[in-house]
Amino acid sequence: MSNKAVNRGKNKQASSTSRILTVPVLAIAGCLATILPNTAIAASYRNDYSVCAGRLLSVGVTAEAASQGCAAALRPRDLAACVVKIDKETQIAATDALSSCGKARRPEELATCVVGVSLSTKEEANPAVLDYCGRSLLPVRFGQCVVGLRSQIDFPPTQALDTCISADDSVLGASSLSAPPTIIPAGSTPSLETTPFPTQPSIPTQPIVPTQPGTTN
Repeated sequence: MSNKAVNRGKNKQASSTSRILTVPVLAIAGCLATILPNTAIAASYRNDYSVCAGRLLSVGVTAEAASQGCAAALRPRDLAACVVKIDKETQIAATDALSSCGKARRPEELATCVVGVSLSTKEEANPAVLDYCGRSLLPVRFGQCVVGLRSQIDFPPTQALDTCISADDSVLGASSLSAPPTIIPAGSTPSLETTPFPTQPSIPTQPIVPTQPGTTN
């Protein structure tokens, strides 16, 4: 048999073998392309909410409350961190902290406020601390105010809370003004840009001719 015939036979055999192997490889690749994106999506959805639910359950929050809280949270991890921090570092129960942490715009700042003020007041106003820090739009600043005043002034915790929350509201009210008032110098009048009303066209009058003295009509 000639070399050409032998080579031709080998090429046909190799071609048929490659076709046989290609079909399963393509099928496996297609299955992987279908499975892997779904797995990645499932992992991404499971991440934050799974961590949130697990951490809340670990501090005694019921399954129903944990599921509702994590599902409604914009940042589930931050919600869980807020609840766990308050539960671990204060006498406030996790079930009580969950509602306030869920309403806070910045849950971690709320937790910082609650923990700091609770330590400063020696746990004398636990429920009030949670309420006041939740009411403040600047919880870290509010907490610093309470802790700072009580470090130098000896007055009841509730008085410090009331004083700082009033100041908090005043600061926010002042910062919400859109523009400072305009000061007009004394002796000057403000210029107003007004649209003039349309005027009626004037009717020309006849000139008055003076009469000569001593003449009659």
